[in-house]
Amino acid sequence: MNRSVVIVGGGPAGLLLAGELALAGVDVEVIERRSAPPERCDGMAVHARCLETLDLRGLAAPIRDHLFPWPRTPFSLLWLDLDAGNERDLTYGFPQVRLEAVLAARAERLGATIRRGAEVTGFAQDEDGVTVTVRSAGDERRVRAAYLVGCDGPDSVVRTLAGITLAGSLPAYYGILGDVTLTDDLHELFDAGPRPGGLFGALPIEPGKIRLMSIEFDREPVRDATAPTAAELAASLGRLTGRVPKIDETHYISRFGHATRLADRYRSGRVLLAGDAAHQLFISGTQGLNTAIQDVMNLGWKLAAVVNGWASEELLDTYEAERRPVGARMVRHAEATLTLLHPLTRLSALRDVFRDLIEIPEVSRRLLRMPTEVRYPLGNEHPLTGTHVPPVDVHTAEGLRPLAGLLHDGRGVLLLSDGVTGDVPARSDRVRVVTVERHPDLDADAVLLRPDGHVAYAGPVDGGLDAALGRWFGAAVGSPV
Repeated sequence: MNRSVVIVGGGPAGLLLAGELALAGVDVEVIERRSAPPERCDGMAVHARCLETLDLRGLAAPIRDHLFPWPRTPFSLLWLDLDAGNERDLTYGFPQVRLEAVLAARAERLGATIRRGAEVTGFAQDEDGVTVTVRSAGDERRVRAAYLVGCDGPDSVVRTLAGITLAGSLPAYYGILGDVTLTDDLHELFDAGPRPGGLFGALPIEPGKIRLMSIEFDREPVRDATAPTAAELAASLGRLTGRVPKIDETHYISRFGHATRLADRYRSGRVLLAGDAAHQLFISGTQGLNTAIQDVMNLGWKLAAVVNGWASEELLDTYEAERRPVGARMVRHAEATLTLLHPLTRLSALRDVFRDLIEIPEVSRRLLRMPTEVRYPLGNEHPLTGTHVPPVDVHTAEGLRPLAGLLHDGRGVLLLSDGVTGDVPARSDRVRVVTVERHPDLDADAVLLRPDGHVAYAGPVDGGLDAALGRWFGAAVGSPV
């Protein structure tokens, strides 16, 4: 069987990438080890910046009515002042399984194939493509693809088989998470937070049910496909808190944990990595998910352009050049978080200092935005260039429109301010030209948006716009509008 792209891993990263490629007409198949979509999950939150990215394809609308703002956001379990930021810095409660359902439905609606209950056991690549060996229900088959993308998590088979290594300076940790009912109903006695040797979390999720989580440092994670037992969770919590909870019923339980590490490269020939396969972060609420979604939005349109033949493989080189530094920054952020948590007995004074520092609004704001604000080095000196477009409405000939809505079809967008004159590049099926009233947050004669929502160029029409269009879209130049 031949496919243009095979994606390994049917989590949020793999499913979003499948949808992005299918949107561009690319024949894509997702290989997912789980035989059915999960009913419960570890991830329970999504960041506002992640929603902004999903909004570029109209994917945020189906979930906005189900969100609720998360009351607090931590840095190393020191609570940041949310008032120091704005709505773009908030975290919202939303189970990852529901996000996966939205992304899977969109990918299949656009024509992607999602093959569940299957796993990749090997692959071989050559100058023309990749031959992938897939095992399913005891049978093996081979799929020939132009490209293979590993979105298969921290224990990525694709990364391992590609010979891509991971580097990190901190030891691994081991965690167990369970949604349970307690017989003694003493939820209030379990005060969540750091402990010598690890972390303890307790979150009521509905009447009668509580999510308990233990993380033990300096312990290698257990690599066991079977779920942990309630007794294991209770024993781990006992080691951390001195109290062993009496668990009456277990509704969901899982184990997790790994070192905090970064892949030495995101690409090996025709094999690429995205999401947790490329960067392993200490459990951090929404940061792993947000970084994975941004990886995929950066990669998807570029890979589609190469597969569809209007861009060279040099465009794929910009994926690693832009996203690996972000991954490195996220690893540093995670390492800083961990360094302030363990060993706790030696860090109380330092944590007190940080607790005082984050009361300064500018410090809180910086820590709030460090994991989510990204500016790529894309060229000219205009302050917009390289940034992600803000969630604003713009006045067009058709009326007031959300800016994100102009990018729903996955093409680039060239915004021209009303009254701009001069020769501008010809319209192309790769770039949509829209005349808008000048907006204070988009203050330039011309603003060129890539499909991932980042500004490729901002400035005068004759100040480098042609070059930016040629670099990112191969669009024709020199024709007047």
